[in-house]
Amino acid sequence: MHIIESGNVAAATGVKLSRAQVIAAYPITPQTPLTEKLSEFVESEEFDAQYIPVESEHSAMAVCIAASSAGARAFTATSANGLLYMSEQLHWAVGARLPLVMCVANRGIGAPWTVWNDQQDTMSQRDAGWIQIYANDHQQIIDSVIKAFRLAQTVSIPVMVCYDGYILSHTYMPFEQPDQEQVDSFLPPFAPKNFLDPENPGNFNTVTLPDVRPGVDGKIEPGYIEIRHNLHEDLRTALDTYEEIDKEFEEQFGRGGNPLIEQYKCDDAEFVAVCIGSLSYQLRDVIDIMRDDGMKIGVMSVQMYRPFPDEAIVAVLAGKKCAIVLEKALSYGNQGALYGDIKSALYNSDTKPHVHNYILGLGGREIKTQHLLDALTESCTSPDTIGDTPRWIGLKL
Repeated sequence: MHIIESGNVAAATGVKLSRAQVIAAYPITPQTPLTEKLSEFVESEEFDAQYIPVESEHSAMAVCIAASSAGARAFTATSANGLLYMSEQLHWAVGARLPLVMCVANRGIGAPWTVWNDQQDTMSQRDAGWIQIYANDHQQIIDSVIKAFRLAQTVSIPVMVCYDGYILSHTYMPFEQPDQEQVDSFLPPFAPKNFLDPENPGNFNTVTLPDVRPGVDGKIEPGYIEIRHNLHEDLRTALDTYEEIDKEFEEQFGRGGNPLIEQYKCDDAEFVAVCIGSLSYQLRDVIDIMRDDGMKIGVMSVQMYRPFPDEAIVAVLAGKKCAIVLEKALSYGNQGALYGDIKSALYNSDTKPHVHNYILGLGGREIKTQHLLDALTESCTSPDTIGDTPRWIGLKL
């Protein structure tokens, strides 16, 4: 069934179809309509779930941790400073290997206070250990939510589904809503191996000593560093797992095929613009203009940012003349976070391209097509002369 709705409603619909059992909610712009829609679904009895309003984002994640620890499929959503308020609990959730799913409607971080879009919020939490998936449009939002629940419970690692505030969260676009029977076939019930059970008492996540030690059954249990090593290895494995999940999703629903990166006119390109989120679709218009002028350029969006799909990215960029990384976030005092990751991935490539970095759109600053055209033209015509220092688009000093 095709419907026309906002990105927040697309996300809420995905949560409903995934049969989440516990929703913990605290409002923050521009995420609020998502949890409001879920409350409507629950109140109208379209959706059989416990909806728990809480007093803060920290508490929202605490409720999800408790629900997931008790064996329930749990969900929450947030934005910007709300995500930062959760930070302690984000680390706890992933350390406990809980298969939570959270949507983040990307928004700039205060201070100074802003309610407009950039991606600094989720980028600031990229090393928390959560899987991060970014959607480019409404169809990807609803599909990514459903796949995220499947991925989370397969690898026992929580997943963020991220999408641009306002640009996607509040705009109306058509998207296909899957049938409940299809989703039920794709997403099996949550059946955790370990969960809190009054009939089988146990302790979870007690103080872990630096070294390995015998457990209650006499078997050697991992110490803190082994636990972190296992999480890292499982995150790397999650790249292959998500590709397998996406392949099955594509077979059942007829959509997908780009779980890690999405390319547009990259096959014969000499230059590739790289970005995350809805900006990639705006860039397609620029790419088409430049193609008409004879410039061989394409655009690649990074769909899964953590774990970082380095091999997939290198396969596209190696041998190109230049990779032009445009991002709505910054690793302060260093460079763009995506830019740094791209350079690292290309380090051992024998045919690595020049790599340029552009920062744009922070705090909702308008990203004009002409500005993008000027920046890409500059990089394509002078790939050797642009240095390592990030260049800023739309800056007015």
